[in-house]
Amino acid sequence: MSWMTAGATPGNQARPAEADIATDIRDVNLAYLLLAQRLAREDRATAMVRLGLRGEMVDLVASLSLAQVVKLAGSSFLLCRFRVGDDAGLRAMTEDRKESPLKQAHASILLSSQQLEAAL
Repeated sequence: MSWMTAGATPGNQARPAEADIATDIRDVNLAYLLLAQRLAREDRATAMVRLGLRGEMVDLVASLSLAQVVKLAGSSFLLCRFRVGDDAGLRAMTEDRKESPLKQAHASILLSSQQLEAAL
């Protein structure tokens, strides 16, 4: 990822070139879609929880052809999003604590409950 334009110097950083941003978005979208598709094909229920998607969407992602995945990845919008809905949740997941397995379980419960609330 290139975050400086050709004429920029470290002391005088310019805004990223739009082409670089579009390329980075495409790369993230492609990686996300390929991972989502693999999860959806291997274990539908786990994919629903980990991706925060409803069953119909997981089925659709699993059924996409490679050409459709590449076309979707070319969108100028990110296809994935943060699932942590508030700063407190993000802080809780990133704090350094010795209870790492407990922290991971808590984060999983929080994200799963957000998905359930959204579905209702």
